Amino acid sequence: MTMNLNPLSNGRDYSVNNIVGSTSQSDNSIFRICCIGAGYVGGPTCAVIASKCPNIHVTVVDVSAERIAAWNSDSLPIFEPALDEIVRKIRNHNLFFSTDTDKAIQEADLIFISVNTPTKSYGFGTGRAADLRYVEEAARQIAHIATNDKIVVEKSTVPVKACESIKTILKTNKRRGVNYQVLSNPEFLAEGSAIHDLLAPDRILIGGDETIEGSLAIKRLSWVYEHWIPKEKILTTNTWSSELSKLAANAFLAQRISSINSISAVCEATGASVDEVAKAVGLDSRIGSKFLNASIGFGGSCFQKDIYNLIYLAESLKLEPVAQYWLQVIKINDWQRERFAQMIVQNLFGSVSGKKIAIFGFAFKKDTADTRESSSIYVCRYLIAEGASLHIYDPKVSSDRIFLDLSEQIGTSERELSNHVQIANEPYEAAKHSHAIVVCTEWDEFMKLDYQLIYSTMEKPSYIFDGRLILDHDHLMSIGFNVFCIGKKPAKNPFSNQRILRMMEILSGDDHQLASCNESASDRELDSIQDTNQFDLLNC
Repeated sequence: MTMNLNPLSNGRDYSVNNIVGSTSQSDNSIFRICCIGAGYVGGPTCAVIASKCPNIHVTVVDVSAERIAAWNSDSLPIFEPALDEIVRKIRNHNLFFSTDTDKAIQEADLIFISVNTPTKSYGFGTGRAADLRYVEEAARQIAHIATNDKIVVEKSTVPVKACESIKTILKTNKRRGVNYQVLSNPEFLAEGSAIHDLLAPDRILIGGDETIEGSLAIKRLSWVYEHWIPKEKILTTNTWSSELSKLAANAFLAQRISSINSISAVCEATGASVDEVAKAVGLDSRIGSKFLNASIGFGGSCFQKDIYNLIYLAESLKLEPVAQYWLQVIKINDWQRERFAQMIVQNLFGSVSGKKIAIFGFAFKKDTADTRESSSIYVCRYLIAEGASLHIYDPKVSSDRIFLDLSEQIGTSERELSNHVQIANEPYEAAKHSHAIVVCTEWDEFMKLDYQLIYSTMEKPSYIFDGRLILDHDHLMSIGFNVFCIGKKPAKNPFSNQRILRMMEILSGDDHQLASCNESASDRELDSIQDTNQFDLLNC
């Protein structure tokens, strides 16, 4: 069995082909895998490994009994397309979910560490550095329990040289005669397509020590993936390159989103269409079309956290221009969210106080129930601060999660929050008697709704703010909606805000501001309204 392992920087070649006695498949075999952490990475990753490697016993463990119970139930704790089908098929065959971490560690040949690594909210590195306490706890538990050699695989996204910390903990706490090899094997999954990404990845990245033992450990992990992934897609590096590659990949993806979002503001100011600009730019083979969809900003657990991690690394290395460069990616993202929320208030006559606003979508993206760093949270926070009454609908996010996220973000109790927020069971309910619909998540079902029916139940004038550019704006305008979105000129109903204000002036007999209307067609329309004094013509 061969490996694509590059010669090492010290001139010695530790590739598997040059290791005597390493050609036997039995030397490569992994019989038992333990994954510490049953979250968005550990659960789906191990489900796919177990489904593709029926002879490997895979156990996913977690300190949360509630989460493990959910994995063993008919209602999995996370939503991913196709995940439920895979888990149901192999659960309790060669895929197991347990709270008995000690047993799983002791029995395993290979242990994935797939725990949360949040940004520090206290002490040194606050707001920048990764909090590795859960990684450290996992490493200490492994060292305390293991009585035979283990391969420990860093699956969580971590800062560069985190593997060194794990090695130090294992080495200084290990039992006599027990040896460890620590590998970096970052995930490159997108929530909503995680199963597809696991089954057909662009690459598998494995980083390890530049030693014979490190190369053998890499070979054994590679052997697991080779059950369904071509060898040429398995890239091996040293540990530090692997760790940095993960941070860099997420930073580059987030950068593209902030780049197109910055252009969206220029489009709105000039009359260009961000969709047309993105298409023109994306057709350049050097750039490509992926991640050029303008929106209200990126969310999720990874992008912002990993960029802050990269910023902290650059600051630690005294690379201030690098740190400032990546900080702008986050600043643009924050600005885009705020800009969209301000757009809503400004176009609802400058006030949303007491007005019902329907929020379509709360997850940070479609096909997931994950709300971490969701842009919807920030838009809702802004509107609540302005006094709006929000009616929120999301097909996958629970009401408990919505209230918890908003109460934490706003700093108020869920009871107090209930005065401003209600959860709808379906979108038509959310939109009924609302002044505006705000699309925050690109769920497919939002494109299939009967907007003619929805319009008939809303207050007039009726507004749609499309934060994901997924709706047919011309159709909505023909129904009677005022449509505002990211990166395009507003698609206004023939009787827009300015014209309605003009009508109010006419009907009140106060015509001294007629010159403020800059649309001659509107002037003629309103002159006729002045003569007839008919509200009906305004369709409001």
